[in-house]
Amino acid sequence: MSTRTTDFKHVSYLWDDAKAAEMAGDEVALLIYRSNLLGADLRLTNYGGGNTSCKAMAKDPLTGEEKEVMWVKGSGGDLGTLKKSGLAALYVDRLRNLKNVYRGLAYEDEMVELFNHCIYDLDSKAPSIDTPLHGFLPFKHIDHLHPDAAIAIAAAKDGERITKELFNGTIGWVPWQKPGFELGLMLRKCLDENPGIRGIMLGSHGLFTWGDTAYESYMNTLEVIERCAAYLDENYGKKGPVFGGQKIESAEKTQRAKQAAAIAPVLRGFCSSERNMIGHFTDDARVLEFINSNDLDRLAPLGTSCPDHFLRTKISPLVLKLDASEDLSDVSSLKERLAPEFEAYRKMYTEYYNSCKHANSPAIRDANPVIILYPGIGMFSFSKDKQTARVAAEFYTNAINVMKGAEAISEYTSLPRQEAFNIEYWLLEEAKLQRMPKPKALSGKIALITGSAGGIGRAIAKKFVEEGAVVVLNDMNAERLEGAAEEFKNKYGKDSYATALLNVTSAEDINAAFDAAALAFGGVDIIVNNAGLSISKTIADHTEKDWDLLYDVLVKGQFFITQAAAAVMKKQDIGGDILNIVSKNALVSGPNNAGYGSAKAAQLHLSRLNAAELGADGIRVNVVNPDAVISDSNIWAGGWAEGRAKAYGITVAELPAYYAKRTLLNEIILPDDIANACFAFVGGLLNKSTGNVLNVDGGVANAFVR
Repeated sequence: MSTRTTDFKHVSYLWDDAKAAEMAGDEVALLIYRSNLLGADLRLTNYGGGNTSCKAMAKDPLTGEEKEVMWVKGSGGDLGTLKKSGLAALYVDRLRNLKNVYRGLAYEDEMVELFNHCIYDLDSKAPSIDTPLHGFLPFKHIDHLHPDAAIAIAAAKDGERITKELFNGTIGWVPWQKPGFELGLMLRKCLDENPGIRGIMLGSHGLFTWGDTAYESYMNTLEVIERCAAYLDENYGKKGPVFGGQKIESAEKTQRAKQAAAIAPVLRGFCSSERNMIGHFTDDARVLEFINSNDLDRLAPLGTSCPDHFLRTKISPLVLKLDASEDLSDVSSLKERLAPEFEAYRKMYTEYYNSCKHANSPAIRDANPVIILYPGIGMFSFSKDKQTARVAAEFYTNAINVMKGAEAISEYTSLPRQEAFNIEYWLLEEAKLQRMPKPKALSGKIALITGSAGGIGRAIAKKFVEEGAVVVLNDMNAERLEGAAEEFKNKYGKDSYATALLNVTSAEDINAAFDAAALAFGGVDIIVNNAGLSISKTIADHTEKDWDLLYDVLVKGQFFITQAAAAVMKKQDIGGDILNIVSKNALVSGPNNAGYGSAKAAQLHLSRLNAAELGADGIRVNVVNPDAVISDSNIWAGGWAEGRAKAYGITVAELPAYYAKRTLLNEIILPDDIANACFAFVGGLLNKSTGNVLNVDGGVANAFVR
C-alpha cells in the first residue's frame, strides 16, 4: 500500500481499501472500480469523456496460451457508470503489430476497422478511436482524462514550458494531434524520449497518467490533477482580475429566472429551424463570472480546445446583445432584434464549413448555435434531447474553467478552425452518428399534461416519454406529485421530466408551470388538458359551489391553460398540439349529471373554437372522449362512483362490468387506452388534423359525433 498522502483539496479521494480488497487479483474489476471513482468527480473528467484501461494475462481460447490482453473503455459510455460490458478487450501484441501495416497519418482512419482483428472478447464493446493511445504505452493501468485544471495548462499558449517547470520534467508533452493511431505512436515516442515520466500532457486536449496497479494509477492521476489545480489557484489574480474584471452586474436571481423563462421559447424557436430542439438553462456562478466579464467578447468567439468540449458545444457560442434588465414582453420586437443575430451565426457557421470542408466531408449539419450566452442572466443550450443539452452546458462550463485557468497563467488558445472542423466532420464521427438509433416519434417534443401525477394523466405522460418526449409532471397534490416524480426518475431518468405544482384554477400556478417548462426544456409543444373532477347529483341536490367548481376546473381551467400554452407556442413559432380530455358525457344525456355533463359539453365546443382560432399558428386542437376509466382514476373519488351507481340502480362493485356491457365492444377502458389515443394525435401521422373528436369508450352509439 502506498504511503502517499490522501489529503487533497482540489479532487476527491474516494478509494475504499476494503472494497478494493474484495477484487484483489481481478484487474478488470479493479479497472471498473477505479473508472467509476474517477467518473464520480466531475473535476476529473466530464460525462462520457476520457477512457481508462488495464493490461493483464488471459488464456487464449484457441491455444490455451497465456496472452497479454488490454481491457479499455469502449466507444461511447461514461466512466462513472462503466461496467464490464462497456469495455473492449484486445490482444496487446496484435494491436501493436498494426504499426507494421500503418500507411501514415493520411490513412490512419483505416486502422479503426483493423482493431477488429485484435479483439479478444467477442462480446466486448466496439473499440474506440483512443484504443492505440493505451495500447502503445506499456503500463498495466492507464487513465486518460479531461480535467479542467490540466486542460487549462494544455490550452495555454506556453503550456509546454509550464508543464515542464511545474512537474520538473516528470510529465511529458505531446503537441495537439487529433485522437487516433498517430497520436498513439506520438505518446510512445514521448515516453521513449523521456523514460521515467509519470504522465503525458496532450496539447489542447487532456492528460495521460498511469501506474503498475489500479491504486497506483488512481493516486498518480489524483496527484497530477491536484498539482495542476493548485498551480492555477496560486496564480488567479496575479496577472490582473479574472477575465479582465467584471463588466456588468448580474440580475438578481429571481429576475434571472424571469428573464430566462421569458426568452427561452423565443430562442428555442430560432434554434429549432431545422428540427425541434430541447433546451437547458443555467445561471451557475462560473458561467455568470465569464459572461459578465470584460473578456467575454474576446474569448467567446475563440471556441473550445478539448475535442470532447468542442464536439458538444460547436465552434463557438452565440452571445446575445441584450441587457439583463430589458422588458421582453414585446415578443414581435424581441424576435425582430434576435433574428439578425441568428442569421449572422448561421452565416458564420456556413462559411466555417465551406472554408474547411474536404472533398469527402459529410453534408453541413444544423447551423444553429448550441450554446447561447445572455450576459447578466445565464447560459442556454439547445440540442436533440435534454441530456445532450444539459451535457453541452456542462462541457461549456468546463471550457469556461479552462479559459479562466489558461488566462491566469498565460494566454488561452483554442483549436485552429481547420483542426476543429476535422474533428466535427470526421468521417469516423459521422459513421458513429449514422449508427445511432433513429429518433422516436416524439423526440424533441415537450409535453405538459395537467393532472399528470396519477390516473389518465400519468399514463399519458409515461406514453409520451416512452415515445421520446420530455414531460412537465404536475398536480395540485404535492405528495402525489413527488411520488410520480420518483417513479419517472427511477424508470426513465432525471432528464425525462420536470415538475410543477399546478392548480388549473390558479393564474399564478399556471404561469409558474409554464415558466418551469421554459426553464427546464425551453418551452412546450404538447398540452393535454386532463385535470378534472366529477360531481354526480340530481338537479335538486346540486349546489352553487358544486357548479362553480366544475366549471372552474373543467372549463376555465382548460381555457386558461390553453391561453398560456398558445402564448408560448407563438413565441416558438413551430406549431404545437393541444389535446383536451373531455368525455362521452359531452354528447350523451343522462340523469344526475347536469353540472358535469354541461361542463364537458362546454369543453368540447371550446376545443372547436380554439382549433378555429389557433390553426393559423400551426397549433392543432383535438379532443379525446373517454368513458368510464375507472382504474387508478381520481375522477371516482368524492362520491362520483356512488352517485353513478345510484343513478343506474346498481352497486359500486358492479360499475366496471356495467360500463363494459353497455359498449359495442364490451370492453373496459383503461388509462393506457387514453394515452394511446393521445399519442395517435401527436405522433406525426395526424399533423394535418385539427378540431377532431376521438372516442375511446368501447363504443357508445349515443356518443357518436355524427
